[in-house]
Amino acid sequence: MKTKLNNRLKVFAASTFTLALIGGGSLTAEEKNHADHDHAEQGENGHADHKKAKAGPNGGKVLDGVEPHLEFFVTKDRKVQITALDEHGKATPIAEQSVKVMGGDRSAPTRMIFVKQGDILVSDVAFPEGNDFPVVVQVKVTPDAMSVIEKFNLNLNNCPTCEHAEYACTCDHGDEGHEGHDH
Repeated sequence: MKTKLNNRLKVFAASTFTLALIGGGSLTAEEKNHADHDHAEQGENGHADHKKAKAGPNGGKVLDGVEPHLEFFVTKDRKVQITALDEHGKATPIAEQSVKVMGGDRSAPTRMIFVKQGDILVSDVAFPEGNDFPVVVQVKVTPDAMSVIEKFNLNLNNCPTCEHAEYACTCDHGDEGHEGHDH
């Protein structure tokens, strides 16, 4: 009996981990806000000190889960441009980084691969119609490195109070669930 219970617990734990890994879990807005915090930068009160969101040099979202940081920018023709950033947030030539993006309709997502054009990477295809959908970005800093995955909601609507699209918004216009902020 004890062995069956232990086996069931192991299966449950493995299933829960797998669901969390592939994003199958559903978080409340409060849990998502808490999960998105950088716990390495917690203040005295145990809460993360919020850093002001920064846009990249082209006005795109800064992906800071990789070094060097990358800018994710959607061009006017709805393709994605990836720019490497130096420690000051300035554009620097892409090195060995490789990127894959998947986004749009979950039942028929758009899958993008990237080709180097000069000092940047540009997607081979454009996003379909629509201005608000989930995106998964997979980055390999070097060919033999582990992939880093960033997930976010790509809201292409213009922010009402700053010059950027909502996905790269840098202002704080009071919307608690504002998708363009990295809380």
